[in-house]
Amino acid sequence: MTFGPAEFDRHYLATDDPRAQSGFTGTAARWEAARRTIVDAIDRPGTLLDTGCANGPLMESIAEWSPFPIEPYGVNHAPGLVELARRRLPSWKDRISLADLSTWEPPRRFDFIHLRLDMGHVERVARWCRRLIVSSDGSFRRPESPKAQPVAERLRALGMKVAGDSYRRSDEHLVEIAVAWVDAETA
Repeated sequence: MTFGPAEFDRHYLATDDPRAQSGFTGTAARWEAARRTIVDAIDRPGTLLDTGCANGPLMESIAEWSPFPIEPYGVNHAPGLVELARRRLPSWKDRISLADLSTWEPPRRFDFIHLRLDMGHVERVARWCRRLIVSSDGSFRRPESPKAQPVAERLRALGMKVAGDSYRRSDEHLVEIAVAWVDAETA
């Protein structure tokens, strides 16, 4: 099922929990277990665009967890979430854009871009950065929960040369994440 901007706003903004406002349920420790592996792809200081940034918690987390200084940017297609992200992160408000990835042309090239595999637009977004970081996460709380997809395999099927990949599973938090990255020179 595909949600439009209004459905994302309605669903994500029905709570005051910042992680739930980005589509995640669980504790801060579970969030970290399900997302921290993304920073494995960051190999130097630079700018990072979080596509589908929602209210901004992944931007914050990557800036905190990265071993290198990161200047975060975000883009999302849901106006309520973008407004909330700008209020939550006032020092970054000018770096958070309201746009649809299928038509948006970014104002700059980025060192890193994070994209969830299920968002699509992989080849389009890869043109905007030095390194595209693609992730897929999942839960194994219930049998019907989504599972992490084989990101590196999917990127190779698109004809991309994978520069690196990482996978983590947390039995304690019942989450897993697969991450792979492609460098612009090798895309």
